[in-house]
Amino acid sequence: MKIAIACDHAGYEFKEKLVEYLRTKGHEVKDFGTHSAESMDYPDTAHPMAEAVEAGEFDKGIALCGSGNGINMTVNKHRGIRGALCWTVEIAWLARLHNDANVCCLPARFVSYEDAQDIVERFLSTEFEGGRHQRRIEKIPVK
Repeated sequence: MKIAIACDHAGYEFKEKLVEYLRTKGHEVKDFGTHSAESMDYPDTAHPMAEAVEAGEFDKGIALCGSGNGINMTVNKHRGIRGALCWTVEIAWLARLHNDANVCCLPARFVSYEDAQDIVERFLSTEFEGGRHQRRIEKIPVK
């Protein structure tokens, strides 16, 4: 699977570990940054990552910031993105199963690295159920 990943300074440590983990699992990963723990603004990495996922260059995206909220709000400004703030494996599962989320947003300051890895694994391995959920997600974008 082709995966795009982005973070701010608060998500940097987890992002570095996730990139390595995902590559060992055979995924192709593009790192949109940030590339240090120095304070920065999450939209500077989130927008390019979301644009690439939206354009179909990547199958899924992963985004991390301190609470997960800011980066989730940013990626969701893109019409073709359905970003989901995932803090448990169950939330990640439902985000894919029912919402066809294509970006998993993680709150790096509120989950352990082990939990983050499990959340990402469930997010990437869950297929969209379709059916009645397809009708609902088609109503999300503003016309």
